[in-house]
Amino acid sequence: MKKMLLLGAAFTTLALTLPAQAELKFKPGEDPRFNWANYEELKKVDLKGETLTIFGPWRGEDEGLIRTVLEYFQEATGAEIKYSSSENYEQQIVIDTQAGSPPNIAVLPQPGLIQDLASKGLLTPLGDDTAKWVKDNYGAGQSWVDLGTFKDKDGKPGFFAFPYKADVKSLVWYSPDNFEEAGYKVPKTQEELADLEKKIIADGGTPWCIGLGSGGATGWPATDWVEDIMLRTQAPDVYDKWVKNEIPFNDPAVVNAIDIFGKIATDDKMVDGGAKAVAATDFRDSPKGLFSVPPKCYLHHQASFIPTFFPEGTKVGQDADFFYYPPYASKPELGTPVLGAGTLAMITKDSKGARAFIEFLKMPLAHEIWMAQGGFVTPFKSVNKDAYASDALRKQGDILANASTFRFDGSDLMPGKIGAGAFWTGMIDLVGGKSAQDVATDIQKSWDAIK
Repeated sequence: MKKMLLLGAAFTTLALTLPAQAELKFKPGEDPRFNWANYEELKKVDLKGETLTIFGPWRGEDEGLIRTVLEYFQEATGAEIKYSSSENYEQQIVIDTQAGSPPNIAVLPQPGLIQDLASKGLLTPLGDDTAKWVKDNYGAGQSWVDLGTFKDKDGKPGFFAFPYKADVKSLVWYSPDNFEEAGYKVPKTQEELADLEKKIIADGGTPWCIGLGSGGATGWPATDWVEDIMLRTQAPDVYDKWVKNEIPFNDPAVVNAIDIFGKIATDDKMVDGGAKAVAATDFRDSPKGLFSVPPKCYLHHQASFIPTFFPEGTKVGQDADFFYYPPYASKPELGTPVLGAGTLAMITKDSKGARAFIEFLKMPLAHEIWMAQGGFVTPFKSVNKDAYASDALRKQGDILANASTFRFDGSDLMPGKIGAGAFWTGMIDLVGGKSAQDVATDIQKSWDAIK
């Protein structure tokens, strides 16, 4: 408890006020990539004399980027904005809300934590109108509405969390040069992907690089695989029941998804280094085989952050590129599902400024300012795609905007002992030779043991 109190004290020192006359990153009215009409509209909101406190997960470089966005809101409305974060932001928001000193706006990437806050009556409903706005304006809009809907202290569902900034996980990385040299085409369906795997093997190559190593978190990259496969083999409601333990881990639908991944990861012909290398290879090192001469593999399944670990000087879009992890042609009813994550903004202390800020997030400008600087994609269909800082980010934005279904990373929605415990270790057992059925049964036993 003492440590928590110290964290609380540390939080207050981290709250930094934006300069009253901040120099805006892009001068209003000058750059055609931005919806400057939004800025003029924002000027009609008078918040002079009001302080708006915002608490978020963004630190370091990302903190600098969110501040450039907040400066437009401050400059236009006259509000004084205090943005803060904490290294232990998950614990910090709990401390502040329970102590009765919450920020006006809290931004969090954990739906489970948001549900806890909602169930304690610590969040302000954003209303049906805002939920409808998200449904109408976001790719896979209903998915985002569902993601932002939580039960309040009376058990009544309400829309509490506005999605802002997303991450895409349903990606397969490859080298365009290697594909061109070998005469391979980007697959548009799982069936075409299976044919490509066979062709690569027939040509004497290896289809995949897979590495599950991550220190104490070893195994997590495989959970993304299984989640992506679930969304391509089962209806979204089955995925939802699975992550809530409303169907068991050893349900045939889940076992099938685990088995599909297992058959790739334990086939020596399919994976660089063979099955034994999968668990032993660090996930940060695993994509390097794409860039070997000759290539050690042609495909790598990983989220949008992985270029950070590509060889120095690698240019995304040129030396490396990605394609959407495709759906099954045989299951057209499942559409184009996307697995990912993201941050959600909620009102933890109601005020005129807090309400105005949520309205600001409905403006393309609130997205475009960050888009133009990199590290930001959005499912908002009305943003100017020319504002994206790179073609790669634009492609990810298109994947989100065109998605039929979006689902949050399943392991992040499960209890920590499962999603960040038994699921991880189960994947290591799987690549070690244990059957998908036995792995799934073991994970379910761990879930059943949680009281």
